[in-house]
Amino acid sequence: MEENLRDTSGKVSLPVIPIYEEEFDDFETEVTKFHSGNIPDNEFTGWRLLRGVYGQRQADSQMFRIKIPFGGMNADQLETLGIVARDYAPLKKGHVTTRECFQFHFIKLDEAADLMRKIAKSGLTTREACGNTVRNVTGCAFAGVCKDQVFDSTPYAGAFARYFARKEFIQNLPRKFKAAFSSCSSDCVVAGIHDIGFIPVIKDIEGVSTKGFKMLVGGGLATFPRVAETLYEFIPATEFLRVSEAIIRVFNNSEELRKSRFKARIKFLVSWIGIDGLRERVEKELTEKWASNPINIDEFIWEDDEYENIDTAEDFESPADEIQLNGDHDEYTAWESTNVREQRQSGYYAAEIKLPLGDITANQFFALASISRKYARSRARTSYQQNIVFRWIKKNDLKKVWLELKKIGLSSNGAQEITDVVSCPGTDSCKLGITSSMGLATAIRNTLEEEGIEDPLTKEIQIKMSGCPNSCGQHHIANIGFHGGTLRSEGKMLPAYELFLAGQHQNTNGLTKLGERLRVRIPAKRVPNALKSILGHYKENRNKNEKFNDFFERVGNKSFEELLQEFHINGQFNEEEKEEIFVDWGKEETYVLERGEGECMA
Repeated sequence: MEENLRDTSGKVSLPVIPIYEEEFDDFETEVTKFHSGNIPDNEFTGWRLLRGVYGQRQADSQMFRIKIPFGGMNADQLETLGIVARDYAPLKKGHVTTRECFQFHFIKLDEAADLMRKIAKSGLTTREACGNTVRNVTGCAFAGVCKDQVFDSTPYAGAFARYFARKEFIQNLPRKFKAAFSSCSSDCVVAGIHDIGFIPVIKDIEGVSTKGFKMLVGGGLATFPRVAETLYEFIPATEFLRVSEAIIRVFNNSEELRKSRFKARIKFLVSWIGIDGLRERVEKELTEKWASNPINIDEFIWEDDEYENIDTAEDFESPADEIQLNGDHDEYTAWESTNVREQRQSGYYAAEIKLPLGDITANQFFALASISRKYARSRARTSYQQNIVFRWIKKNDLKKVWLELKKIGLSSNGAQEITDVVSCPGTDSCKLGITSSMGLATAIRNTLEEEGIEDPLTKEIQIKMSGCPNSCGQHHIANIGFHGGTLRSEGKMLPAYELFLAGQHQNTNGLTKLGERLRVRIPAKRVPNALKSILGHYKENRNKNEKFNDFFERVGNKSFEELLQEFHINGQFNEEEKEEIFVDWGKEETYVLERGEGECMA
């Protein structure tokens, strides 16, 4: 079934993960059985999750998750996603997740098989996008073009995705298993919050420069946030799949992890037996019969033609051919200064497209596909910041790209800055959602835009939020993070948020840092003003050139907790907010906690 993965030269081509068309017929058959009552609901739920179909809080609606290994796409795939948004998604949009996938909401179960066939034509699949299996592998959006990379990890991330897809022993793991590949030593994909993370290393072995990975294991967020520890300082690239399989087999075979689904991630195992204890189990697993069979990594390495036939500097247009922006000059300059970076390939640039909370409309998908074909070698990458990156843009084409982005409302500057807020869907669709995190994120973005922040140090602050403690919005690793909760006053419940400060995920020392939880909970409608108070406190009292996290370390939790007490309810409301404080952001009705049973552990 994998003949379609190789061209005449023998090179692996699209799709990254093999497409098996008979699976779509199987899906239709199982749906029919389910509707007829011949398959129990819990059995069918686990089965469809492995095919990327996730139940929403709204009855008869499904969230459809499409895997994007290492975030890599081509223009045809962007166009296909536009068709999905236009023809299948009632909201006419798609959503980039913090795991670099695409999600489409309110899909009808009976349309899922047709949707799978549609995306398969462009090499996309939903296989194992949900459920207790090996999830989408994330990668750096700038891998291969970054000036600071150790080496391009894309081929290895692709190999990981292809190797583990559909393996029998990963179909019912204790819980989900997430992997990430950095391309530089500074951990550009937050490998430290993953079940397994790969940091590239080149080591001299008997006079030969050998590619390999530092392997981190046991990271994760949610209600037991934990930073991964180093299992191996160096594993040769030729061996990383075999060692990875041993780790996942140890995870799968650990009986202590199957006693409670709430404590079934590998981070709990590392916490219980220690990283040395895990290493002992992995080493023992590597002596088992399966491990004696060598893995030919060349059969799985992902290769693409993205780097072939690159123009040289003399082939580029001359400065005289550059277009003039006139009245748009300042706006474009701001975008170029924050969203564009020079590639390691001379004369080429990568541009990060700032997506509002990760959302893309159907029309925007089509326009992005066109831009990709014209200016970016028909390629694009999603990022865990919920953005899209175009690479291979020539200097004289940057203004053309920006003008086309402006036509579709995606020309905003400030990628990965304070206004580039990250959020999970929250109560808009998730059964586990407690608050409308997307509604709050929109309110915060509007507040920050109105503030017109010019201070460079404040602009560096990153804000993330989740609608519950599970941290799908990765709030634990933000400079300022929020997760949804509740408060009670006057006998009624109202939506509220807990705060985490001084988390860190982008740094030069390669260390992930979890934010510290404040002992204060703030009503949702007061969060934007509380945020302004936090930013004001930082700007007014910091030392010269002191970054936010350093300021927090110096002044401590108590300083912020005292500052924010005025935003806690204390049983008092002013007349203006008497009614609205019991209504969540983006909603019209009075708040009611409606939290169903999620399918993450089904």
